[in-house]
Amino acid sequence: MLSFLNTSKKDKAAAVEARPQLELAGPVLQQALQQVINGCEPLGGIERYIDALKLKSTLFQDALLNGAHETMTVETFGGLCAFMSTVRRRIAPYLEPQEFAALINAIAALLDNREDTSTTDARMATFCAAFPQDKKHRWVRDLAAEVLHNTDPERYPLMTRWIWDAKANTGVIRELWFDDEIDHITLDIPDRYITFITLREELSQYLTENGIFRDVLNYIDLLCAQIYADYICAQGGSYLRTDFSAPQDPMEYTRRLLGLDGVKANTNKTRLKSIDGTAFVLGDADLLQQN
Repeated sequence: MLSFLNTSKKDKAAAVEARPQLELAGPVLQQALQQVINGCEPLGGIERYIDALKLKSTLFQDALLNGAHETMTVETFGGLCAFMSTVRRRIAPYLEPQEFAALINAIAALLDNREDTSTTDARMATFCAAFPQDKKHRWVRDLAAEVLHNTDPERYPLMTRWIWDAKANTGVIRELWFDDEIDHITLDIPDRYITFITLREELSQYLTENGIFRDVLNYIDLLCAQIYADYICAQGGSYLRTDFSAPQDPMEYTRRLLGLDGVKANTNKTRLKSIDGTAFVLGDADLLQQN
């Protein structure tokens, strides 16, 4: 597993010392893994979901890396936003001409020197600081996390708020925590790169111990989404209510968390709407359709 890249020995030692101790519950992992395998079957099996995640990553890489962002259009970026569930309902004002160029410049800075993961937290903080610091813009962190993960999944695990949000004390880490009193405690776990890479390494080890050796990173994303989907169901959809309505099938929340519901079934209309309420349309109607 990739962890600390292009850092000095001193930096590596400091990072190792700061590595959090995650107390993960094996039975929860086992149940979620079985659920995601079984739940994928009616829609073509888990391989179809894995392929969809790979395609999603390819879309981001083609659109944002190797200077591609310099010719980015609103339509192209809107297509990406369709596959980020916690971003697409809030980003419309930044797809307007007067805001769009600044948004793309902020993304370019976020991706600059991405090979050096020791700067991850600083680059994400700088990105978030380019936007208003209020509750309406908490989605900005998710945008940064999705951009990093989908353009460079080997280096960057998924670091969205639903994986872990220290301020809100919610996320996959909390749902996985092995403690009978978890409902009454606040976890002292930072939502920094070191936490997310530690979680991914532990989940990777769990999956390989259970016979999964290929596409492990994609399995981890699916597993995490299933765990948090179970939490949303248990809460009656109260968390992120505007993003998650009543589920029509066992995998609906899982797909939505991963953005795999970005294109409406049998159409080329996406779930992203412009500021005037008009739905964005993709040229390829079959792109990542999973509904």
